[in-house]
Amino acid sequence: MTGTLVTRGTANGATALHGGRRWRPSPYAVFGGLFWLVMSLAFWRVPMCCDFGQHAAVVERLKDDLLHPAHPMADLPGDGSPYYSPYAVAQGLFAQLAEMAGREVVKLSGPVNLLVLLTGIGRFVRVLTPRPWAPVLALAAMVLLWGTRMAWWSGYLGLMSMTGNLGYPSTFAIGLAFWAWAWAGALAREPRGGLWPYAGLGALCGLILLVHPISSVAAVIGVVAFAVPSVGVRWAVTALTAVAVASVWPYYSVFSLVGDESVDWIHRQLYTDMPQRFWLALLGLPALWLRFRRDRGDPLVLMFALDCLVVAYGWVSGHYTYGRILGLTLVPLQFALAVELAAPRTWGWRRGALAGAAALGAGVGFFQLQAGAVVPRALDPIGFDQPPRWPGYDWAVGHMRRGDVVLTDGYRPTRSVPGHGANLVAPAWPDASLDERVRERRLDAVRAYLAPGSTRAERSAIVRAYDVRWLLLSPDQKVPPEAVVVDWSRGTGEVLARVNGRAQGRD
Repeated sequence: MTGTLVTRGTANGATALHGGRRWRPSPYAVFGGLFWLVMSLAFWRVPMCCDFGQHAAVVERLKDDLLHPAHPMADLPGDGSPYYSPYAVAQGLFAQLAEMAGREVVKLSGPVNLLVLLTGIGRFVRVLTPRPWAPVLALAAMVLLWGTRMAWWSGYLGLMSMTGNLGYPSTFAIGLAFWAWAWAGALAREPRGGLWPYAGLGALCGLILLVHPISSVAAVIGVVAFAVPSVGVRWAVTALTAVAVASVWPYYSVFSLVGDESVDWIHRQLYTDMPQRFWLALLGLPALWLRFRRDRGDPLVLMFALDCLVVAYGWVSGHYTYGRILGLTLVPLQFALAVELAAPRTWGWRRGALAGAAALGAGVGFFQLQAGAVVPRALDPIGFDQPPRWPGYDWAVGHMRRGDVVLTDGYRPTRSVPGHGANLVAPAWPDASLDERVRERRLDAVRAYLAPGSTRAERSAIVRAYDVRWLLLSPDQKVPPEAVVVDWSRGTGEVLARVNGRAQGRD
């Protein structure tokens, strides 16, 4: 987000005070700044939900032990967990220095990540075109031209999903990806500076790989799209530097994740209802086709083609995790459309029709799906869909000591309670630091404990095996006779009961 210098005519005498050069903000500086403010406030107003607790838990464990953090969700070692990236370690260090809770740090990270994203978009679009309104249109297309069915995933940056995931590592990694594409585009256009700029770009790609491995696939594809016409020794330096940077990270081996199938089942749903989720982005196809006709090696065209191949591979191979790059697969469509519509007048009828279709699509995307992200319920005259508003668990964790083990199978508490410093018997998500067979055994233990036909002896064995201190039960689950009810939620009816040891906190 930058501005321009405007030079006035020469001024003499007293009028010289009003002459000379003055700074005028660019359209993107104005609208990007307003967008940053509005979306930061929109992100802050949404309570902790979905994967927020997982990322807050990561910061909590690093805050406790920066060099040897425990598993993010269980009372187990965390060696080898890919959650402990350079981004998370920086958050953990900040939490230590500022004496802040993990969830507070994740909330503060949202505006920072958004700033990285917005500046990256601005730099990238300037590589594609000098047209001053192109970055504004690109941002609008990126957040509005998705579809008419919710796509709420980390790394999917529609307005609505931004209210939940701005504080996540994926947003930071995508922001860096735009910077990497801008850097690669500048080097492809004007090679300079020997090998050091290429090594620097490689270091940035290695960092993206460590911060969010799946987003790095799309990031590298973008760099390759710019490098293809001039591939040579310099670009080999970029690749080797990226591998070297990723290899030396001590917390986990990113290359051990290649071929990992533990989370593929979760991501299969990314491939369902794809037309409904993404059809508005297809408005960019005519613009992308025009770029292809002008230049068969156009980087946006190559980027889109390679992204589609990776997504197709994910479907055919069953490695559905590759579907996570679908959000970035739309970028070439959205940005090609923005660049085309930023052309100066006079327009022909084809460009006018494309502009009308894009405006109509943006309106449909906003009012059908995205408006609730920025229009609070109190100011909403229509009844837009709103971001999720999960209940808080302060009422429960206030009774717990840091590190206490909680047994629960509730969807929301398993994703929220670890963000307050507590541990679960069974982590909600797979993690490379924990053998998946061990996690499944722990899930079986939770199910066995909560089964209506379980005996007191069976439940006591599970409590001893996993050092369980607390039960967090839904309203329809029966409290075992040996448990002591400590508190309950007036909003959800969930019950907190103690099963082992003496209660702490506000008993």
